[in-house]
Amino acid sequence: MFPEIALLEALLKDVAQRELLPRFARSQRSVKPDGSIVTEADLAAQERLVAELRKLTPSFEVLGEEMSGEEQRGLLMRAGPGLWCLDPLDGTSNFAAGIPFFSISLALIREERSVLGLVYDPVRDELFHAKAGGGAWLNGERLMPRRVGLPLRRCIAVVDFKRLDRALRRRLADEPPFSSQRNFGSTALEWCWLAAGRYHLYLHGGQKLWDYAAGMLILGEAGGRATRLAHESSTAGDMGMRSAVAALDPDLFAQWVSWLGAAPLEG
Repeated sequence: MFPEIALLEALLKDVAQRELLPRFARSQRSVKPDGSIVTEADLAAQERLVAELRKLTPSFEVLGEEMSGEEQRGLLMRAGPGLWCLDPLDGTSNFAAGIPFFSISLALIREERSVLGLVYDPVRDELFHAKAGGGAWLNGERLMPRRVGLPLRRCIAVVDFKRLDRALRRRLADEPPFSSQRNFGSTALEWCWLAAGRYHLYLHGGQKLWDYAAGMLILGEAGGRATRLAHESSTAGDMGMRSAVAALDPDLFAQWVSWLGAAPLEG
């Protein structure tokens, strides 16, 4: 068993109010060995969330993005009955620059599958959550499967170009199959906005476990579909980069996968 959703929602909101929003656009940044940035807000939020999750569920381990790679690998190996996977501040670059698109992402993983996911956007006070087999929800309203009724060429796509191979980047730039393209900068929220029907197609060249563990579950429970690019394989328990190809509408998903030559649908 795991804590009631209401307890987890209250925890994420409290941490966002105390640790993130007061530091928004005011935190000093530093660069991690992988080239990404981290701020005092990331570290403060992670410290508080890890401590509180250990109190709520002492039998579960907690893996945070800002832990060392060695510590993360060790946690994956001894996950036991459950493993919390936490990104205390998804969209750090946006946060540090004053761009109001960032989130806290939290997932519970069992047997290499996400069984619970929460993503909180403190700027809009929007909390997305999903349980495996229990549907996806936004602030108490269920996110329902939907068909857009648009051809691929009329769709809005969110595409992160920087981790795609050169040939695919060029093809997307020269012969885009969609009408317009965005890239928002918080992968967890991008999954959730797709689940809410705020855009139509998704493509990302490389996400780590904490980037997709909660958001991909939320999309799936909303009726959406996701897979990966054809040249790779990955599982939820692997922290290595994996690509993401997704859509909420099943017809658009089939067209998008066909255009990209993506892998078969993942179970």
